[in-house]
Amino acid sequence: MTSARHDLAAAGAHLASLGLSPGSSGNLSVRDGGRVLITPTGADLAALDPDGLTVLDPDGTHLDGPRPSKEFPLHLAFYRRDPGTAAVVHLHSRHAAALSCRPAWSERSAIPPLTPYFVMRVGQTPLLPYAPPGDPGQAAELEALGFPFRAVLLQNHGPVVSGGSVRAAVEAAVEIEEVSALLLLLGDRPARLLTHEEAGALAAAHGSVWTG
Repeated sequence: MTSARHDLAAAGAHLASLGLSPGSSGNLSVRDGGRVLITPTGADLAALDPDGLTVLDPDGTHLDGPRPSKEFPLHLAFYRRDPGTAAVVHLHSRHAAALSCRPAWSERSAIPPLTPYFVMRVGQTPLLPYAPPGDPGQAAELEALGFPFRAVLLQNHGPVVSGGSVRAAVEAAVEIEEVSALLLLLGDRPARLLTHEEAGALAAAHGSVWTG
């Protein structure tokens, strides 16, 4: 068993233990050499079999294992955008999914710079317009966006997050859920956001992205 398989199964169990993957929702992937390992369709993230993952090549050809999650085009779009992407996490976590039903804060980020850790661990997170789950056109739109980012919110759906490691992608997915919960808790009450200069300095110091 490769380390990548074990890491993906452990990540699924961790996210499920936090209550961020209800039922059989959500899907995970990891780059393994020249291939992508992804959770099968309908998989329960709490009980992933490391030997039962789906294997794809970078263009989506199914090489081995069960049928992949229908969301695999979104995962592959992240890998194609950035050779440094090592893992992708897609969840239907409650607060982030709720936030995805609201208008975007700005063109480049659905989520404002409310906390330092959101900026440090995630960075700007654009809102992709609604499309049915698994729609390859939505993945093409993600891939074609002309500015940098490491996460998106799918409108009326939830977050998709990439990272330079499985751990980084998981931590970013958890951070999106936390900042989404804070925003919903604040509601319409006034809140201090980080300034553009504060957010930019944090992003530069921690290898994140905040361009405005």
